[in-house]
Amino acid sequence: MDALVFRLDRSRYGLPLESVVEVLPAVALTPLPKAPAIVEGVIDLRGRVVPVLDIRSRFRLPARPMDVADHLIVARAGGRTVAIRADEAIDLVRLEAPDVEPLDPVVPGAAYVAGVARTADGLVLLHDLLTFLTRAESDDLDRALAEGDA
Repeated sequence: MDALVFRLDRSRYGLPLESVVEVLPAVALTPLPKAPAIVEGVIDLRGRVVPVLDIRSRFRLPARPMDVADHLIVARAGGRTVAIRADEAIDLVRLEAPDVEPLDPVVPGAAYVAGVARTADGLVLLHDLLTFLTRAESDDLDRALAEGDA
C-alpha cells in the first residue's frame, strides 16, 4: 500500500494514497455556522465547497492557528470530499503488508486509526477516513452545508 505521510506536532500520520486527491498550500477558511466541532471551516476548491477537518482534537493535540506553511490534504472519505489541515505533508511511502499492523490488538478500541506502520523514519499512524466523522457529525455537516447553500 502507498501512503501519504504528514505531520501534526511531532507525530507522523498517514493516509492511504488511493484516498488522497491532492495536497494544497494553506488558504483562508470560511467559517461554517452550525457545523460540528471537528469542522474548522470550508474552502472553495474549484467551485466545490470542501469542509476542512481539525483532526488535532481527535488525537488530543493542542489547537493552534493555521500557519502559512500548513498543508491541506484533500481526500475522499466515503462519498464525501474533505480536507485535513496538516502541519506538513512529508512524503509518499510504500508500505509492505508485514510493516503494517492493525491497531486494535495493540490499542483496543482506538478510533479513527486503521493501523500502525513501521517505516525507516519511525512509526506512522494510518487514518481510517471512513470512521473520522461520526454519523451525527456527518448529518450535522450535511445540514450546515445545506444551510450555507441556502
